[in-house]
Amino acid sequence: MLATGVMRPRKITKASLARAASALRAGRLVAFATETVYGLGARADDPRAVAKIYAAKRRPRFNPLIAHVPDLAAAKRIASFDARAEMVARAFWPGPLTLVLPLRSSAGVCNAARAGLPSIAIRVPAPKQARDLLRLAGVPIAAPSANPSGRLSPTRAIDVARGLSHIQGDVLDGGPCAVGVESTIVDLTGETARLLRPGGVAAEDIAALIGDLAAPGGNTIKAPGMLASHYAPRAQLRLNAGGPEAGELYLGFGGMPQGTDGIDLSPRGDLAEAARNLFVALRDLDGRGAARIAVAAIPEKGLGRAINDRLRRAAAPRP
Repeated sequence: MLATGVMRPRKITKASLARAASALRAGRLVAFATETVYGLGARADDPRAVAKIYAAKRRPRFNPLIAHVPDLAAAKRIASFDARAEMVARAFWPGPLTLVLPLRSSAGVCNAARAGLPSIAIRVPAPKQARDLLRLAGVPIAAPSANPSGRLSPTRAIDVARGLSHIQGDVLDGGPCAVGVESTIVDLTGETARLLRPGGVAAEDIAALIGDLAAPGGNTIKAPGMLASHYAPRAQLRLNAGGPEAGELYLGFGGMPQGTDGIDLSPRGDLAEAARNLFVALRDLDGRGAARIAVAAIPEKGLGRAINDRLRRAAAPRP
């Protein structure tokens, strides 16, 4: 049950979109669906509004946020695009790709949203309803995943309402997220293109356009999802397991050992299906109260790179 006045799912209508856009303009928080996960939005040009995101998520303030805009033209008003960025944006936007680019001096995105960096992480989400909301809001919207920092990302409106039950606001219910893992993040602030986070767009597809992507350079946190421990259930994870040990539940892929208690991310071994199911399945297994979850090996290719990234961070030692 949800207490009165907390984050509450609402159907998406013209009226609810207008109400949500008005709330965002007024500096309040609104959760909304993208194709990746649900985001917790606030206007990115208002430090007081952005501070509400950090407080609601209990998120460290050195961890920058992604600014969401409705189209490429809006993105160009706050970030500087070179030929590579233009090519990649036109190929994959709207979609699950975030670009880290130099910030325009006239952008107006506050320091708090960027963690004080001279760059901006920016993307155009795929769902029309999300882009309609962004157009109505009329300002860039900072929107990290709508969950307590470090915990499982939400891919359903009810997951947002339960995870953020300590705050007030609306959740625009856009249904289950189609991709199910966060956006791919590519840093194009230097001569070398760097993959900061694998995600919903395969790195191989980006590399086909602009060449191979290097690993992150240095120790600066330039984008979300770079902390060692992240996306974690309460249970401890054991990765690359052929089956569960005593007391473990099993998160399978491409088939389950006979008699195993757990969930198969994709019985047919489909990585897109596995990505869509990842966070819901972990949330379900976590809710069964097991102390440990054994996880099957996932192929390290395409969306499998994003799935494995989330699993490795979920299994990392907790701060």
